[in-house]
Amino acid sequence: MRKIILSVLLITILVVTLFSNYFLIDSPAPAEVVKFDTGDTAWMIVATALVLIMTPGLGFFYGGMVGKKNVISTMLQSFMAMIIVTLLWVVIGFGLSFGPSIGGIIGNPLPNLFFQGVGTNTAWSLAPTIPFMLFALFQAKFAIITPALITGAFAERIRFWAYLLFMVLFILVVYAPLAHMTWHPDGIFFKMGVLDFAGGTVVHMSAGWAALAGAIFLGRRKGQKVNPARITYVLLGTGLLWFGWFGFNAGSALGSNGLAVQALGTTTVAAAAAGMAWVFLDKILGHKLSAMGACIGVVVGLVAITPAAGFVSIPHALFIGIFASIVSNLVVRSFHKGKIDDALDVFACHGVGGMVGMLLTGVFASKSINSVVGDNQGLIFGDATLFLNQLTALVVVSVFAFSMSYFLFFIVNKITPLRVSEEKEELGLDISQHGEFL
Repeated sequence: MRKIILSVLLITILVVTLFSNYFLIDSPAPAEVVKFDTGDTAWMIVATALVLIMTPGLGFFYGGMVGKKNVISTMLQSFMAMIIVTLLWVVIGFGLSFGPSIGGIIGNPLPNLFFQGVGTNTAWSLAPTIPFMLFALFQAKFAIITPALITGAFAERIRFWAYLLFMVLFILVVYAPLAHMTWHPDGIFFKMGVLDFAGGTVVHMSAGWAALAGAIFLGRRKGQKVNPARITYVLLGTGLLWFGWFGFNAGSALGSNGLAVQALGTTTVAAAAAGMAWVFLDKILGHKLSAMGACIGVVVGLVAITPAAGFVSIPHALFIGIFASIVSNLVVRSFHKGKIDDALDVFACHGVGGMVGMLLTGVFASKSINSVVGDNQGLIFGDATLFLNQLTALVVVSVFAFSMSYFLFFIVNKITPLRVSEEKEELGLDISQHGEFL
């Protein structure tokens, strides 16, 4: 059955793209070609590439943490996200996220089906200095890494084809609505005044809650105590993530300007502060300073500063990094004592880190940093409006992302089993799913 479905899918794509000029009519060229800012365009091309490199970086980060017999499968899950989500984004994902609004919840995908109307002579309303297609491709990289983040929660026990199906459904049902509600000018969160500079809700909270749903649904691994396969991979992955995150956050300024520099600065210091706080706390609690701890701390800092990067000062970014690192560290320790097997602590790091960042954006956002903040500044400046908006969005996104993700796991499991058999889990996913090994 799977062979038939895959064959039909490939043939359909071939036919549609072959005859696209007959039924996918692109928007007519504007009477006068828009003159874009070459500096902004050049920076955003670089930022788009930087965000893409985060996903293979995540593959190394996760791949180094799992047991040796699951390294290839774990890394391939991130790599396949680059392949599948890219195509899905071009066909329908971008339209669902940024197409004409339907009730402030989802976009109408028809005007931008197969990227029709997404050209190089027009611009997105909130990014007028760069081509529309560049904005769409930049956003594609955010969609790519989000389902890849989730994979750490159910590492070492999920069937690969089931993961691919879940990834497609997650982008369509969870990611696209959140992106529309948060970043589209007609989205309900956007209109509420919710601030999410680069993906605290859309990327990290959605991935974190989906990860928790997946860990609960799939259950515990049979043998959990395994030595990390390659801690050097974790170090390499962290370096690639930190490097790419500058495109993630500074690129979200959508131009080569002072706001991009501010986001670059806050991202730098928050990551460093969180890495320091993590290893210091480990030592305070009686543990050795470890490479894994330093790497996890840095990533938590990057996660937490993401929603706030273009709204807060450098000192407040330091606070966000340290505070988020301490909270996530304590949550990781509590999870390890519980019954939920979030294999690589995705919820504790990305979910909790994203929530801390969202709330602290409501505490520290300043109109002196970004005029978009307006008069509803952060709680520390004496106004509770923004903080309450952030808290409302946090609750709504948490309920939506967890419940819908759990429902998707349930649906996928009905279509094709999510979990490998005990024998295949013992053998390792590299061999059982891919016929390859280290």
